[in-house]
Amino acid sequence: MKDRPIWLLAVAETLVWAGMFYSFPALLARWELDLGWSKTEITGAFTAALIVSALAAPMAGRLIDQGYGRAVLVGSAGLGGVTVALLSMVDQVWQFYLAWLILGLAMAGCLYEPCFAYVTRIRGETAKRAITLITLLAGLAGTVSFPTANIVAEWAGWRASVLTFSGLILFVAVPFFWIATSEGGVDPSVDRKAAKAASKAGLRGAMAKPAFWFLFLAFTTIAVAQGLIITHLLPLLAEREVPLELAVLAASLIGPMQVAGRIVMVMAERYVSMNMVAGVTFLLMLGASTALFFAGANPWLVFVFVVLHGSGYGITSIVRPVVTAGLLGRVGFGAISGTMAVGFMGGIALSPVLASKIWSWGGYDLVLETAFGAVLVGLISYALAQISARRMAARIPQ
Repeated sequence: MKDRPIWLLAVAETLVWAGMFYSFPALLARWELDLGWSKTEITGAFTAALIVSALAAPMAGRLIDQGYGRAVLVGSAGLGGVTVALLSMVDQVWQFYLAWLILGLAMAGCLYEPCFAYVTRIRGETAKRAITLITLLAGLAGTVSFPTANIVAEWAGWRASVLTFSGLILFVAVPFFWIATSEGGVDPSVDRKAAKAASKAGLRGAMAKPAFWFLFLAFTTIAVAQGLIITHLLPLLAEREVPLELAVLAASLIGPMQVAGRIVMVMAERYVSMNMVAGVTFLLMLGASTALFFAGANPWLVFVFVVLHGSGYGITSIVRPVVTAGLLGRVGFGAISGTMAVGFMGGIALSPVLASKIWSWGGYDLVLETAFGAVLVGLISYALAQISARRMAARIPQ
């Protein structure tokens, strides 16, 4: 029964990711066709939502540090569920943007970062296993979202699709968050001022360490590389004359490979440290970019890319909070994690636009070279974070 709250969190995370995040790419083409807006107008709303999410993440983390994890997760999921329902009523661009700006705020309080900050606060040293279980299930959110959105849309239109997601969030995810966080509700005996001061002190202490900034850069490069490649994957493969059927199949396998990578990590973690696993994720993504670069000569290299990129990025979801807590400590971890999310979510938000600009300069070859370079910088930064943390630990008297 000890893992029951974690499985409830896993189901809730699957549904909020499916309904708030993956519903956008799942319904993008239908919005473009039905509403008559340009792709640029529509995708701008999602970019704005992710920027809001990145900016709001530190505040969500600080509230979780102060013991308000239940309020943040439940309240944010509720806000998101209501706003997804309101999407079914939009017919003006400004209404669409307003809805997604509110959804950005909701995502800041109920996607992975706040959930993992809550789990780390409650579970401490045992948080890694809980985070792994959550990501194993929530990694299937895209697999849930795309068919659900399109099956319902074929039957009753895209407005029925978003209402379906709203119902799943409000009537399943929100109650599951509420039940799962019962052990972490606000304790009236806790000194709120002391908890707030500890959160600020933990963040200040972490930001004073070079390891914080090296990790910030390292994980941001992972997000940038993901956004550069994945959002442009189909046109990128078309430029390499990869058959459309093969390209679509490859794209559909990336989500399952994220889950597969996490399963392999679970089996391997008894033999290697999480710090080593995190380093391997950078190597996997470097290999993925290389395979994709040469996919024009051999289209089957696309599947090498799928295996390496999918598993590497999938593992990142687990190693980011675990490695961050290990190197920077758990005091004020919500604020630390939320601040780290500014770079990660910001990278995801801005990289699709950046990829379009880079493509206009030098085609998708230059996009892939940029992604490779970004991950290489990330690998170096990650190594420097480890070295810096060890040197600082060595200076502390035992």
